Amino acid sequence: MIRPEFIIEELRKYMPDADFDMVWKAYAFAARCHKGQKRVSGEPYLSHPLEVAHILTQMKLGYISISVGLLHDTVEDGDTTIEDITDLFGEEASHLVGGVTKISLLKFSSKEEQQAENVRKMILAMSKDIRVILIKLADRIHNMRTLHYLKPAKQKSIARETLDIYAPLANRLGIGWIKTELENNVFKYLWPKEYYDIKKQVEAVEAKREKYLNEIVEKVDQTLKKEGLNVEVHGRPKHYYSIFSKMRRQGIGFDEVFDLMGVRIITNSKQECYTVLGLVHSMYKPIPGNLDDYIALPKANMYQSLHTTIVGPNGKPVEFQIRSQAMHLINEEGIAAHWRYKEGVSKEGKGDEQIVWLRRLLDWQKDVKDPREFLEFVKIDLFPDEVYVFTPQQEVKAFQRGATPIDFAYAIHTDLGDHCVGAKINGKLASLRQELKNGDIVEVLSSQNQHPSRDWLKFVKTSKARTKIGSFVRQAEKKRALALGREYLEKELAKLGVDVKQTMADNKLLPHAQAAGYMSLDSFFVALGLGKLKISHILAKLAPREMELAYKKKTTIASAIKKFISRPAKNAPSYGVRIQGMDDMLIRFAQCCNPVPGDDIRGFISRGRGLVVHSADCPNTLGLGADSDRSVDVEWDIKEKEKHLVMIAVKSRDKPGMLSRITGAIAEFESNITEATVRTNEDNTGSIYLTMEVYDLKQLQGLMNSIMKLPDVVSVERIKDRLAFKAANVSKKA
Repeated sequence: MIRPEFIIEELRKYMPDADFDMVWKAYAFAARCHKGQKRVSGEPYLSHPLEVAHILTQMKLGYISISVGLLHDTVEDGDTTIEDITDLFGEEASHLVGGVTKISLLKFSSKEEQQAENVRKMILAMSKDIRVILIKLADRIHNMRTLHYLKPAKQKSIARETLDIYAPLANRLGIGWIKTELENNVFKYLWPKEYYDIKKQVEAVEAKREKYLNEIVEKVDQTLKKEGLNVEVHGRPKHYYSIFSKMRRQGIGFDEVFDLMGVRIITNSKQECYTVLGLVHSMYKPIPGNLDDYIALPKANMYQSLHTTIVGPNGKPVEFQIRSQAMHLINEEGIAAHWRYKEGVSKEGKGDEQIVWLRRLLDWQKDVKDPREFLEFVKIDLFPDEVYVFTPQQEVKAFQRGATPIDFAYAIHTDLGDHCVGAKINGKLASLRQELKNGDIVEVLSSQNQHPSRDWLKFVKTSKARTKIGSFVRQAEKKRALALGREYLEKELAKLGVDVKQTMADNKLLPHAQAAGYMSLDSFFVALGLGKLKISHILAKLAPREMELAYKKKTTIASAIKKFISRPAKNAPSYGVRIQGMDDMLIRFAQCCNPVPGDDIRGFISRGRGLVVHSADCPNTLGLGADSDRSVDVEWDIKEKEKHLVMIAVKSRDKPGMLSRITGAIAEFESNITEATVRTNEDNTGSIYLTMEVYDLKQLQGLMNSIMKLPDVVSVERIKDRLAFKAANVSKKA
């Protein structure tokens, strides 16, 4: 077990003026609180807080953080209260202990919604003081180091949580050595076979690799010293998890990972980095396309370095990383380096750019009610793959790869994003969907008449853009539904011949809205507009006499014409379509065009009947399309496969056995034929009209391609207009 004297001495090396009495006091208090407690390993529990405190000295945090490292489990695992910590160690220490305790009490479950809510709470806790998460990371490092004492199921659970949450956090905060250690330990428990395979293969070539690298290091070091550059040059091994990630990401074997070897050069200044790069390229041939300048364009976590891959002796690729001492400090210690001299003096300053990410998360979570949606945003920002672009004023902006001009616009200002109508990239007009590339100069074109569209959500990448667009679209669609609901009720009341103005007076209408479960008239009208509420029930309350008369009249007419109408078809299933921000809405699939998953679709609000979903190119929606108040953006949301009806027309040469071959091709795709009509034409061809069940557009397209490949088939066409389909059937039967 590590001794407290060692921790004190480590702290003294970089903070000679620290309050060492506070650290001793924290140690003594923790020793009393954990007296008699044991870890699963059998060691005294006190060994854990001592190890955490020691890890915090490796981060070079201050005496308050180290004291909290010693105290961090006293509230959770003992009889101590936060008030006790405040009385003995002050507000700052108790605030940190409270934050770490809150995170420790979170149970990350496999249920996505629960995990999302826990992540939200963790982000909120850490954003108030970044030291909370630094202490929690130290706690997680020691727990991962002793994970072998736990049962396999618990090992996997903790390792998965570490890989999903804590390693990405360490990376996002720029603490490279913590990220690497956590990932390598996780690798051992989540993929043990692959871990030991890679370990064995690395060890098999380690001696040769070391000798090879040493020769390069010696040659480079001598060359740079001759040029008067006093720099550090040393070999850099590729970590096991890094090798595994590359193999899995690129689908390659161990023998195909060519950058197992690396050299790191640490200079005294930024200018020397570029001088060294030129000298390295004069010594070895660089591989084209493998130069990354993260000095001019730092990563989002403030990482800075020059990366280049050269062809070394014997034709083996070797990656060089070139950085200054200051850059190396930030790359390894990240945000922790900013706290080194701040404890007991001041909080973080406005210039601490790593803190900005947490502040952004706080702002975004205010706009996001669904915790699962928040989790998606956090994942986006924990796993960035950056691209760097310029504003017209040459200011650099970093985005994840795949970002668009709309993401750029929202990064500049929400108002600019909301009114973005177009963009110029490198002086040329560009699509709002165009992906930004490194070095692009982006100029946003805006108009006050432009507003966010749900279609934007299909291609924007950044959390801020998705949050703002989603919020606007939800509000706009609710506003549209409110107007439709009010209009619908007014028209139906007018049809009954009642006084609309008097009947819809707030004092008369509100009690009925509340009786239906809606506390405000606005929410009541929205429900009517979305089809959540049956208009007949409301009319029966508002105008019972008129409704009774209308019902009798309708029944009489219906009886008279009953023999002239066919039995209504069953409603199409109301599953498989998602409307963001609108739940429990009545949804029907249009039977005129029978859309299937994969089709472009459009929803139209039908007064009193909810939402009817058509194919985007359905002929019957041409007139509806102009009715913008009723049009709603929808998208497929299929969780389980369901069958959908489609109609196709097959034209073939009139040969024996054609129908059998066609139905055989359909059967191979596990599709069921519900209706078929066959007719021989005058030009010695045959027409077959089929109604079939398919799961989605992919299955339908495969089926149609299979039919088209059959000998003597002339054409295969999908028919989306049911009336045209029936007309064709009738004409063929006549």
